[in-house]
Amino acid sequence: MVVDEDKVDNVHAMKQDDRVVFQASQGAGNTGPHLSPSFKLPPGRIGMAPSLAARPRFERSWSSRMRDSVSSHRNDILLVLHRLKGIKTPVLLQHDFQEALKKASEFTPEVLESHFAKMLAVAQEGVVVDPIIALALRPRVAEWQYIKVNMDELSLEEMSGTEYLTFKERLVMGGSSGEHSTIDQLMEPYAVLELDFEPFNRAFPKMNRAASIGQGVQFMNKHLSSQIMSERKVGMAPLFEFLRMHKYRGESLMINNGRIQSLDDLKSALASAEELVSKEEPTTPVAELSSRLLHCGFEKGWGCDAATILASMRLLQDLIQAPDPDTLEKFLARVPMVFNVVIVSPHGYFGQANVLGMPDTGGQVVYILDQVRAMEQEMLARNKQQGLDFITPQIVVLTRLIPDAKGTTCNQRIERISGTEHARILRVPFRDARGILPQWISRFEVWPYLEEFTRESAFEIKAELGGQPDLIIGNYSDGNLVASLLSHRMHVTQCNIAHALEKTKYPDSDIYWQTFDDKYHFSAQFTADLIAMNHADFIITSTYQEIAGQASTVGQYESHSAFTMPGLYRVVNGIDVYDPKFNIVSPGADEDIYFPYFDQDRRLTSLHEDIEDLLYGTDEEPLAKCTITDRNKPIVFSMARLDRVKNLTGLVEWYAKNERLRGLVNLVIVGGNVDVSQSKDNEEIEQINKMHALIKEHNLNGSLRWICAQKNRVRNGELYRYIADTRGAFVQPALYEAFGLTVIEAMTCGLPTFATSKGGPGEIIKEGISGFQIDPYNGTEAADKLADFFERCAQEPKHWEEISKGGLERIYSRYTWKIYAERLMTLSRVYSFWKYVSNLERDESRRYLEMFYILKFRELIRRVPLARNEHPLGPSASQSQLDLFAVDESKELNFSLPVSPRMPPRSPRGSPRSPLLIDGTTSSPPGKVFLPPIAHHM
Repeated sequence: MVVDEDKVDNVHAMKQDDRVVFQASQGAGNTGPHLSPSFKLPPGRIGMAPSLAARPRFERSWSSRMRDSVSSHRNDILLVLHRLKGIKTPVLLQHDFQEALKKASEFTPEVLESHFAKMLAVAQEGVVVDPIIALALRPRVAEWQYIKVNMDELSLEEMSGTEYLTFKERLVMGGSSGEHSTIDQLMEPYAVLELDFEPFNRAFPKMNRAASIGQGVQFMNKHLSSQIMSERKVGMAPLFEFLRMHKYRGESLMINNGRIQSLDDLKSALASAEELVSKEEPTTPVAELSSRLLHCGFEKGWGCDAATILASMRLLQDLIQAPDPDTLEKFLARVPMVFNVVIVSPHGYFGQANVLGMPDTGGQVVYILDQVRAMEQEMLARNKQQGLDFITPQIVVLTRLIPDAKGTTCNQRIERISGTEHARILRVPFRDARGILPQWISRFEVWPYLEEFTRESAFEIKAELGGQPDLIIGNYSDGNLVASLLSHRMHVTQCNIAHALEKTKYPDSDIYWQTFDDKYHFSAQFTADLIAMNHADFIITSTYQEIAGQASTVGQYESHSAFTMPGLYRVVNGIDVYDPKFNIVSPGADEDIYFPYFDQDRRLTSLHEDIEDLLYGTDEEPLAKCTITDRNKPIVFSMARLDRVKNLTGLVEWYAKNERLRGLVNLVIVGGNVDVSQSKDNEEIEQINKMHALIKEHNLNGSLRWICAQKNRVRNGELYRYIADTRGAFVQPALYEAFGLTVIEAMTCGLPTFATSKGGPGEIIKEGISGFQIDPYNGTEAADKLADFFERCAQEPKHWEEISKGGLERIYSRYTWKIYAERLMTLSRVYSFWKYVSNLERDESRRYLEMFYILKFRELIRRVPLARNEHPLGPSASQSQLDLFAVDESKELNFSLPVSPRMPPRSPRGSPRSPLLIDGTTSSPPGKVFLPPIAHHM
């Protein structure tokens, strides 16, 4: 339905939580094709884009603006539309609109000031279905509007998100007669499966400011504290119950249920305990106070000494008296509830040695291992602070066991993680009908194996931990899906980390999914992403742009809010980036490896001879190319993969063409293979050849050194510091960078950094204070900025130190693993509490997801071919695996229902929950419960 903004009498405002939602009044034709036709949506909501449905628009309509433009620029607009119509690409992109406007402005420059030009300036994409051009407008971050322009009549009309998506489907959809489906056919009720999560989220609080996106926990704390405040005694009851039920292996941690049985009892007990503890010395250990505290009704989990116990109790008293967000977060951060954590990362070769550079194995492995070490330290510190150092925290990284391990440890079931006391890698094999799959398979081919992997892993995890985990963290698409299945099965709080969402990396991979599916199986992956992101209790990202993009670019999650895979299904409300489940928690660099250049006591001087030879040696291919003749110049340094997006050849070209920069510094590039014969990657081969051509064309030998990829992290850390000794700089020139871990590494070592403004580094660097942002599409400007910096440093040596210091201050304030671990542990507590007090399990949406998983996702993974199992190991999954999963009914029901004494779910409306197994069944024959094999055997 199209809302005519000129008829404002048909529009009314409705207050929903803290947002104003504009709805069109009821009229004919407001029904739409949804997965479950029984869901009745309010009028005007069906098919609307998330932003149109959720946030009001107070501007003049585009229709009114268009009339103004047509009256004064009719011929110019016709020329622009004609050019757009003539473009042969099916989907028009931003540069197409700008190029068409540029051509028109050559004849009439003032057209660029028209409302029509301003409209095209915010158009993200368009579709031509003659005589209509349908446009997707993004006037602000995470806000979408859809319009259609009739090129014959020069009229403009707003359209719904559903209608816009049907225009895209029209490009590829064929009718039963062999002709293309019409727009009307695609808009028919039940013509296309539509996925819409918006109805399930109406009762949940949402943010309404773009600046708040990614700050979900702050918003949740405000909402929870205001909820407690508004309901006073009733509002405190859930928190009281939450504290009462907290146990570790049957032992109460906060409140003795025999002595404190009501909120009034708690208030009285807190007053008595405060009086008792305040008389003690602050350092009095809990062991000397525990018996007296128990007499008041309090268990061991309040603190390690009198000062900590008193602080915890006073925080709770403050909450009872006058709840506020900061107090709520500080108190929940002290509640002991996370002792066992499972981190899921199935694909690739996950190990600690000899794995980097293996297929599908890179930054994610480094991220998780650093994450585990930081998390364990934080968990140990919190246990100690709360007087629970007798509890051993456990972290298990769940991944795939690969018998054909290629010289790695990936064929070992258990591997202790170095630098930790209680963390280990748990490996579970992939199985098919012939047995265990022995070889590595691509991350794009894992989908048929994950359900069986989940079932086996659930038992392995419980055996390894001696019970259920308290938190499950998924990584990437496959890990997030497994985390969803485990969380659903165990009723455990779930956190997702995407790392990268493939949909944004491959343009038009949704609309042309069939073209990609044989190789990448995106139909299964995008479906898994939707299921996982909607199932998660909270999602953490490294940057804002990962969620909601920038002014001119769409966020990775934002791109999943509305899209279509023609012939498969249409997503009209896939995810809302204003959902408070999103939180920005940026990682850091391993501080044992990356530390400032001036920390001389820790410097690895024994490596300097090797590093000097690396930088100034004469080794040629395959190890390096070119030599540096003037060692007195500072070094501009860059290290990355050798591909088009990382843009190392772009940096070399900028340097080569700027005589001023060449006179000031040397350039060192570390990345890829130098010898083209050693590469099997087509994109890398192209970049290798380009690099050699640039070196020859610009005669760079003498001022440039190109070194093949270096995988020794310890030496790379000292390499950054050695570059800093030369008073050099680090450059990250990528065309787009989701986060920028090398930027963090360089800044942590005190090396002044110039990084791309396209993506995450733009959030890390404060221009001119902690580093410099460069436009990778303007190499001349970037090279001049580098030259200006080094010229100033030559005149003012302190300037280099100021930028170095500014970078370190920025890192220490926000980008360390210690900060990361503190935030993650706090998030897990806040969202666990929210899950308890408000049934965050969202039973309705979970049931919707179950149906979508069973009816659609299983169909898609059946299309993914099984890998060729040349040397199967072990019994087949279809026979002995059934025996493995045949258990007593009572045990399976206990497994399917929540068993954790710390986190029992609260069933809505007082009804008991039916045990739902992963296969969707809710009952079994008496005596035995058989879990069926994976979907393609069903």
